[in-house]
Amino acid sequence: MNPKRYLPILQWLPGYGRATLGSDLLAAVIVTIMLIPQSLAYAMLAGLPPEVGLYASIAPLVVYAVFGTSRTLSVGPVAVVSLMTAAAIGQIAPQGTPEYLGAALVLALMSGLMLTLMGVARLGFLANFLSHPVISGFITASGLIIAASQLKHVLGVEAGGHNLLELLLGLAGSLGQVNAPTLAIGLSVLAFLYAARRWLKSALVRLGVPGRPADMLTKAAPILAVAVTTLVTWRYGLDERGVAVVGAVPAGLPPLTLPGVDSGLWSQLFVAALLISIVGFVESVSVGQTLAAKRRQRIDPDQELVGLGTSNIAASFTGGMPVTGGFARSVVNFDAGAETPAAGAFTAVGIAVAALLLTPLIAYLPIATLAATIIVAVLSLVDIPAIRRTWAYSRSDFAAMLATIAVTLVVGVESGIMAGVGLSLALHLYRTSRPHSAVVGLVPGSEHFRNVERHTVETDPRLAILRVDESLYFANARYLEDTVMALAARQPGLAHIVLACQAVNVIDASALESLEAINARLKDSGVALHLAEVKGPVMDRLQHTEFCHEMTGKVFLSTFDAWQEPRGESDGSLSRRCAELQMGATLDSPIDDSTHPHPRMH
Repeated sequence: MNPKRYLPILQWLPGYGRATLGSDLLAAVIVTIMLIPQSLAYAMLAGLPPEVGLYASIAPLVVYAVFGTSRTLSVGPVAVVSLMTAAAIGQIAPQGTPEYLGAALVLALMSGLMLTLMGVARLGFLANFLSHPVISGFITASGLIIAASQLKHVLGVEAGGHNLLELLLGLAGSLGQVNAPTLAIGLSVLAFLYAARRWLKSALVRLGVPGRPADMLTKAAPILAVAVTTLVTWRYGLDERGVAVVGAVPAGLPPLTLPGVDSGLWSQLFVAALLISIVGFVESVSVGQTLAAKRRQRIDPDQELVGLGTSNIAASFTGGMPVTGGFARSVVNFDAGAETPAAGAFTAVGIAVAALLLTPLIAYLPIATLAATIIVAVLSLVDIPAIRRTWAYSRSDFAAMLATIAVTLVVGVESGIMAGVGLSLALHLYRTSRPHSAVVGLVPGSEHFRNVERHTVETDPRLAILRVDESLYFANARYLEDTVMALAARQPGLAHIVLACQAVNVIDASALESLEAINARLKDSGVALHLAEVKGPVMDRLQHTEFCHEMTGKVFLSTFDAWQEPRGESDGSLSRRCAELQMGATLDSPIDDSTHPHPRMH
């Protein structure tokens, strides 16, 4: 067993030098400045005390540096996972109660265990069941819900709800209770952060600030908003005029916590933990792969499951909440020059110092400021152009995206993503149950074959070549039967049907039975069934079946050979009867050797 595979820190730590240390320290300082207000805000979004966000940004970063494979991914609380956390445990306990915090710890532990076990079992492929349109739709809808949920803090009113409609109705009913100072702070911060995001960098560049420092200053704009509004609130006593503030935050390092072991609570949170695990993993791996590609590095998705899983386990035992890799701060970490995961560990040290020394300074931090920070951050997740692109390209993918958005907005986050996944799988099964196929003919003067309905090609009334553009399995086995028999019925003089199998990667047991039925029915009609361009692994399995004994035709190396031999234009040296392959043909015979140089290895 190679320890570097399971402990990626051993891959980069031996070569760690002074120059790398300098780059990582600089990146850590910049990300720490950005992460402090984010951690507070996302803890509030999850309905948890603000210090929980700081705690969740310490131990998980250190653990990820040991087990994670991305050099620049920054782990911690993120908007979507915080929203899913609030939605899950809000149904179990009221916010502000010990039970609520305990449920968050259990959720982090369950998510961590699920991710770790999936990584050990190398189940990273399960994330593929979340298609990009579904993820995009879910994040867009979540961004809208998150923004709507924070408007009450900007307005200074009491309003709640689990979906967009409930939130908007609650806000509409509370407009008469708007707190003017809170609204002034919230709108001012919103305007400042929006302007900073849109125009500050270009303004700084025009003033002569180099591009990279200008970008970093722009990313640090929330820190200025936090400092100014906190100072103003303290100086003018706005907390006594109805402005909600963070209040006293306990100073100190993360406490050691023990998540509960109540089986009833675990069963209630199981589905939520699974969805948080998968969504967090997909978001994290997407960011990690994107950033790694820019430096010609790579990440291991299965080991990333372990890295994220152990990070969540660490969060659950240190008073934290579910975490994953964040897009915005990972990009900042990358742009700031982080070279190894040690930058994350140094960031954790910075957050720990802040938790020890700076918490008294944020007692007067207006919650409206944190709400505005969240709103500006999450609205960048709302991707309207992606909806238009999906509509223009694929109506079925658009249907899955629209269903995800609609159910998320109207019902809730868990139902939304489950609806998107369910519809995506249903659409996939529907598409593959009716695979594209085409009768092909020979392009004159070549050995290429194209669809007879799209191109001018040569055909033969005694020979039909059907190209099947999908693997054959239980869902499309009957469809293949119907297609082949309909083709035979359309051409009364047909003597040979060739199935061109260059796109067939698998033939399962149901499809094999269909092939046997097709062969028998064509035999009764006096038509021979042939196969062409069968891939090595598929042929390996067919050789050990009765189908090889009963097949009336041959297996051809290429579609062109299948065109020539039945018409008497070939010597047949590149074809074999399926039974001959089973009974004595060697692996280096022409058909196997040419189809795959080493068939047994594929």
